[in-house]
Amino acid sequence: MAKTRSNFVCQSCGAVTTRWQGRCDACGEWNTIVEELVDSGVGAGPKAAKSNGRPTNLVPLSGETESAARIITGMAELDRVTGGGFVKGSALLVGGDPGIGKSTLLLQSAAALAHKGKRVIYVSGEEAVAQVRLRAQRLGLGEADVLLAAETNVEIILATLENGQPPDLVIIDSIQTLWTDRVDSAPGTVTQVRTSAQALTRFAKKSGAAVVLVGHVTKDGQIAGPRVVEHMVDAVLYFEGDSSHTFRILRGVKNRYGATDEIGVFAMTERGLEQVANPSALFLDQRDKDAAGSAVFAGMEGTRPLLIEIQALVAPSPLGTPRRAVVGWDSSRLSMVLAVLETRCGVRIGANDIYLNVAGGLKINEPAADLAVAAALISSLTGSPLPADAVYFGEISLAGGVRPVVHGALRLREAQKLGFGSVVTGKLGSADRNSGLDVTEYALLSDMVSRIAAQGKRAMPEPEPEGW
Repeated sequence: MAKTRSNFVCQSCGAVTTRWQGRCDACGEWNTIVEELVDSGVGAGPKAAKSNGRPTNLVPLSGETESAARIITGMAELDRVTGGGFVKGSALLVGGDPGIGKSTLLLQSAAALAHKGKRVIYVSGEEAVAQVRLRAQRLGLGEADVLLAAETNVEIILATLENGQPPDLVIIDSIQTLWTDRVDSAPGTVTQVRTSAQALTRFAKKSGAAVVLVGHVTKDGQIAGPRVVEHMVDAVLYFEGDSSHTFRILRGVKNRYGATDEIGVFAMTERGLEQVANPSALFLDQRDKDAAGSAVFAGMEGTRPLLIEIQALVAPSPLGTPRRAVVGWDSSRLSMVLAVLETRCGVRIGANDIYLNVAGGLKINEPAADLAVAAALISSLTGSPLPADAVYFGEISLAGGVRPVVHGALRLREAQKLGFGSVVTGKLGSADRNSGLDVTEYALLSDMVSRIAAQGKRAMPEPEPEGW
């Protein structure tokens, strides 16, 4: 007879303890530990009975390999992020905020593959079949040959998938709604999510179908459930965006069959998600070229160059502790840039309220944006608009230097394609200088600050004397 025991599992990180406690020692979250029953003995594992192990074949590391077979959706932005299409026999995890458009994106991709004659099965655990049909009709996809099911039991789903012709693509929306008979706990708990994901991943490897799992996200933007689920799947994609903007970013953070940090850009419309082939032009479309505090940053998202507007506002602070508001960039990085401007360049800026925004709802992670942020701050402080045809990129060191960054040629090519004439950056290679653009290279941040300040409408505050 199977023995039953209980563990206490954190629903945030998946840590297991032998007793209940208010705070998880592993992740620090409060009130996330829940008691779950665990079966030990017969029926505890994937198979009901234990089997003796047998040797497996060992092969040498060297040898011929075949490239992974892919299912190309025809949606260029989605195919870019996945590395060229869904890989057969792979499992993908797609996460995003509620209402951001995950189901819409996957329904459109399912319809695109169905039009190519692929067998696509869409299993919804959150909506009834009628609701999925209504959404498909609203998107103009009502005639697509996509097979639907509304089910949450993993055993029933697997039996359905294994019955008849093998599917090419399976979409599970969402993994948090599934439950399996092998685990005695509520749907959405760590054990249920982990066991369900493991069973579906095993089906993908066995059948050769591509399985896409939709995952909810927590309040801090991480996919809900145990972190081990992200390790089990072959690719993890995040669908990001701001509800106040129409732009949506599909970002790859893990991909065993392609590059990570690739992005696909979409625009949410009444007819669903539309692909944005030239996101740089879209993000700069409504830029005020004559406004002080606006700088164009030549950034990289994976292998894709992007031109992004960075907006800064420096205003006198009536408070004893000035405000710092940052949207789309790392606030710690802003503090570092401000410290370098104060200490190395003699700019008295710390006593002001400072607001920094990345236009279009994008999030920038690379340090190459340091120079563009510094230029926007000095432009706002002095009231001097930056040249409308200039782009900025470069990393700022704590010593006040401007360090070169990678992919300089790609950044310059994107700037030239969109009609920009000058570039402000750190040291470039000899090949990058032959781009046809007017390149200004700075070794020290103070040199760029002096040049912008000399054209300003307002003089910069004088630095305080030594020992003040």
